[in-house]
Amino acid sequence: MKRTSSYSAAALAVHCLVVSAFAFAQGVPAPAGRGGRGGRGNALPAIVTHEVNADRTVTFRLRAPEAASVKLSGDFVQGSPDLTKGEDGVWSITTAPLNPAAYNYTFVVDGVKNIDPSSPMVKLGDRSSESMFEVPGDKPAAYDVQPVPHGTVHINWYQSASLNALRSIYVYTPPGYEEGKAKYPVLYLLHGSGDTEAGWVDVGRANLILDNLIAAGSAKPMIIVMPYGRPLPDVMLVPSAGRGPADADTLFGNDLLQDVIPYVEKLYRVSAKADDRGLAGLSMGGGQTLSIGLTHLDTFHYIGAFSAAARGNAEEQFKGFLADSAAANKKLKLFYIACGKTDSLFPASQALSDALDKHEIKHTFAPSEEGHVWRNWRNYLTDLAPKLFR
Repeated sequence: MKRTSSYSAAALAVHCLVVSAFAFAQGVPAPAGRGGRGGRGNALPAIVTHEVNADRTVTFRLRAPEAASVKLSGDFVQGSPDLTKGEDGVWSITTAPLNPAAYNYTFVVDGVKNIDPSSPMVKLGDRSSESMFEVPGDKPAAYDVQPVPHGTVHINWYQSASLNALRSIYVYTPPGYEEGKAKYPVLYLLHGSGDTEAGWVDVGRANLILDNLIAAGSAKPMIIVMPYGRPLPDVMLVPSAGRGPADADTLFGNDLLQDVIPYVEKLYRVSAKADDRGLAGLSMGGGQTLSIGLTHLDTFHYIGAFSAAARGNAEEQFKGFLADSAAANKKLKLFYIACGKTDSLFPASQALSDALDKHEIKHTFAPSEEGHVWRNWRNYLTDLAPKLFR
């Protein structure tokens, strides 16, 4: 069936504005024609659309001379503050000082959210995208590229028999994997509701985190498998179908247990022992980790729940798991829970930790500052990885 699209005049105008902004930000002329000013003599000076200043404030700029309003949206600002328009048609704003970290942002031009048209750092999501920037610290961060041996990120397509859908997984193999013959422990690492199987590499930089930890001798060499968390065809092949059916977690669990794990164990040199297998995830993936991992203690002996989407009563939600604390303590080598104190999901994480304390189930609870943001999840992986497979 032929697919068609329609645009309102306003939407078309915004689209043209973004295209023009990209051209002007790069210092090249817009194409000749309606609204264009063809000819190289009309090129405007290039602008720096996001500039990290010496005091760790960040200045954002966007050339949009025809816009009536430009706002900044991001995981580091409250609300969407207005940019100020200059006489040259360039809008700008400078933030308060930011802590060293990687951040997400978008521009909101006349009510329409847009990525930064001249920034190559893009967070591609399941249903939307954002731009990214980094405020560097005095020394490299755990997720920065450092002069150490690097592993390899593989993209593998597989046909899920349980879902009858073509899907992909990202797989990180540690430095030296290709030259060796040894089997490795494996961490199955799940993303959040707005992300895809690429999220833990493109945004979370899990591969760089492991490269640096392994090089420092802090973490054991391991394989990381990152599947698509929706029980749907891969979003890179078809438009996002939304959240999926009501029993999405059960269907995804079937795919993970019946399709992904056997596929990985056939294709890669991974240990099939539960002592060498971990499951962790953030937000939606944290909730999936709990619902799958805690009901399959013979499969996963390491569990990590980051800002887990588990809003129900912990005593009821995990009744079966909590009922047999002796079995849980015998099988689980590590049960790690982390969440930001200002995250709306923090009460659920705290309640789960309290229930585990009540039933005397060994676990680690690591509350942190801030909320539901990637900079927390990078830190949680950095904290978790050295504890795995010991």
